[in-house]
Amino acid sequence: MKIAFIAHDRKKEEMVNFVIAYEPVFEGHEMFSTGTTGLRIMENTSLKIHRFMSGPLGGDQQIGAMVAENEMDLIIFLRDPLMAQPHEPDINALLRLCDVQGIPLATNIATAEILVKALDRGDFAWRDLVHKYKPISEEL
Repeated sequence: MKIAFIAHDRKKEEMVNFVIAYEPVFEGHEMFSTGTTGLRIMENTSLKIHRFMSGPLGGDQQIGAMVAENEMDLIIFLRDPLMAQPHEPDINALLRLCDVQGIPLATNIATAEILVKALDRGDFAWRDLVHKYKPISEEL
Protein backbone atom coordinates (compact mmCIF):
# COMPACT_ATOMS: atom_id res chain seq x y z
CA MET A 1 0.00 0.00 0.00
CA LYS A 2 1.07 3.56 -0.72
CA ILE A 3 0.35 5.77 2.27
CA ALA A 4 0.77 9.56 2.53
CA PHE A 5 1.21 11.62 5.69
CA ILE A 6 0.45 15.35 5.74
CA ALA A 7 0.15 17.53 8.85
CA HIS A 8 -0.30 21.22 9.34
CA ASP A 9 2.23 22.87 11.65
CA ARG A 10 0.18 22.64 14.85
CA LYS A 11 -0.62 18.97 14.08
CA LYS A 12 2.90 17.70 13.36
CA GLU A 13 3.60 16.51 16.90
CA GLU A 14 0.26 14.68 16.96
CA MET A 15 1.17 13.02 13.63
CA VAL A 16 4.58 11.94 14.89
CA ASN A 17 3.07 10.43 18.04
CA PHE A 18 0.41 8.67 15.96
CA VAL A 19 2.97 7.14 13.60
CA ILE A 20 5.16 6.06 16.54
CA ALA A 21 2.13 4.31 18.07
CA TYR A 22 1.35 2.45 14.83
CA GLU A 23 4.88 2.05 13.45
CA PRO A 24 4.59 -1.77 13.21
CA VAL A 25 1.47 -1.39 11.04
CA PHE A 26 3.22 1.02 8.66
CA GLU A 27 6.33 -1.15 8.22
CA GLY A 28 6.33 -2.89 4.86
CA HIS A 29 4.24 -0.22 3.16
CA GLU A 30 5.47 2.47 0.79
CA MET A 31 5.18 5.82 2.52
CA PHE A 32 5.13 9.39 1.26
CA SER A 33 4.87 12.74 2.98
CA THR A 34 5.16 16.45 2.61
CA GLY A 35 8.61 17.76 3.56
CA THR A 36 8.75 18.67 7.23
CA THR A 37 6.15 16.12 8.31
CA GLY A 38 8.16 13.32 6.70
CA LEU A 39 11.39 14.55 8.22
CA ARG A 40 9.89 14.67 11.72
CA ILE A 41 8.45 11.15 11.32
CA MET A 42 11.79 9.75 10.12
CA GLU A 43 13.65 11.46 12.99
CA ASN A 44 11.38 9.71 15.50
CA THR A 45 10.86 6.28 13.90
CA SER A 46 12.81 3.74 11.83
CA LEU A 47 10.46 4.27 8.86
CA LYS A 48 11.72 5.39 5.46
CA ILE A 49 9.48 7.96 3.79
CA HIS A 50 9.67 9.51 0.33
CA ARG A 51 9.47 13.23 1.07
CA PHE A 52 7.89 15.69 -1.31
CA MET A 53 8.12 19.48 -1.01
CA SER A 54 6.55 21.30 1.90
CA GLY A 55 2.77 21.63 1.50
CA PRO A 56 2.72 25.38 0.75
CA LEU A 57 5.54 24.90 -1.78
CA GLY A 58 3.69 22.23 -3.77
CA GLY A 59 3.89 19.05 -1.68
CA ASP A 60 0.10 18.78 -1.44
CA GLN A 61 -0.05 19.02 -5.23
CA GLN A 62 2.64 16.37 -5.66
CA ILE A 63 0.63 13.95 -3.53
CA GLY A 64 -2.49 15.09 -5.41
CA ALA A 65 -0.83 14.10 -8.69
CA MET A 66 -0.40 10.56 -7.35
CA VAL A 67 -4.05 10.55 -6.28
CA ALA A 68 -5.15 11.77 -9.72
CA GLU A 69 -3.24 8.84 -11.27
CA ASN A 70 -4.84 6.47 -8.71
CA GLU A 71 -1.36 5.71 -7.35
CA MET A 72 -2.08 6.47 -3.69
CA ASP A 73 -3.98 4.07 -1.43
CA LEU A 74 -4.47 5.92 1.85
CA ILE A 75 -3.89 9.47 3.11
CA ILE A 76 -3.65 10.68 6.68
CA PHE A 77 -3.90 14.47 6.56
CA LEU A 78 -4.08 16.03 10.02
CA ARG A 79 -5.52 19.43 9.24
CA ASP A 80 -5.69 22.42 11.54
CA PRO A 81 -9.25 23.70 11.08
CA LEU A 82 -8.62 26.67 13.38
CA MET A 83 -5.81 28.20 11.32
CA ALA A 84 -6.13 29.74 7.86
CA GLN A 85 -3.77 28.13 5.36
CA PRO A 86 -2.23 30.18 2.53
CA HIS A 87 -2.45 27.17 0.21
CA GLU A 88 -6.12 26.37 0.97
CA PRO A 89 -6.98 25.90 -2.75
CA ASP A 90 -4.34 23.15 -2.98
CA ILE A 91 -5.76 21.45 0.11
CA ASN A 92 -9.30 21.59 -1.27
CA ALA A 93 -8.09 20.20 -4.60
CA LEU A 94 -6.43 17.26 -2.82
CA LEU A 95 -9.57 16.51 -0.81
CA ARG A 96 -11.67 16.66 -3.98
CA LEU A 97 -9.31 14.30 -5.82
CA CYS A 98 -9.56 11.79 -2.97
CA ASP A 99 -13.35 11.87 -3.33
CA VAL A 100 -13.15 11.49 -7.12
CA GLN A 101 -10.76 8.52 -6.94
CA GLY A 102 -12.28 6.92 -3.83
CA ILE A 103 -9.06 7.19 -1.82
CA PRO A 104 -9.53 6.71 1.94
CA LEU A 105 -8.65 9.97 3.67
CA ALA A 106 -8.46 10.81 7.38
CA THR A 107 -8.38 14.48 8.35
CA ASN A 108 -8.33 13.96 12.11
CA ILE A 109 -6.74 11.54 14.55
CA ALA A 110 -9.96 9.62 15.30
CA THR A 111 -10.57 8.76 11.64
CA ALA A 112 -6.86 8.05 11.14
CA GLU A 113 -6.99 5.44 13.89
CA ILE A 114 -10.00 3.73 12.33
CA LEU A 115 -8.28 3.59 8.93
CA VAL A 116 -5.01 2.27 10.38
CA LYS A 117 -6.82 -0.46 12.29
CA ALA A 118 -8.59 -1.41 9.03
CA LEU A 119 -5.21 -1.40 7.27
CA ASP A 120 -3.83 -3.73 9.93
CA ARG A 121 -6.78 -6.13 9.41
CA GLY A 122 -6.23 -6.15 5.64
CA ASP A 123 -9.46 -4.34 4.84
CA PHE A 124 -7.80 -2.41 1.99
CA ALA A 125 -6.97 -5.49 -0.10
CA TRP A 126 -9.45 -4.18 -2.68
CA ARG A 127 -6.85 -1.54 -3.58
CA ASP A 128 -4.64 -4.37 -4.95
CA LEU A 129 -7.40 -5.11 -7.45
CA VAL A 130 -7.50 -1.47 -8.52
CA HIS A 131 -3.82 -1.67 -9.41
CA LYS A 132 -3.96 -5.18 -10.88
CA TYR A 133 -6.78 -4.40 -13.30
CA LYS A 134 -5.81 -0.85 -14.21
CA PRO A 135 -6.89 -0.24 -17.82
CA ILE A 136 -4.03 -0.29 -20.35
CA SER A 137 -4.78 3.30 -21.38
CA GLU A 138 -3.98 4.44 -17.82
CA GLU A 139 -0.59 2.68 -17.85
CA LEU A 140 0.76 4.74 -20.78
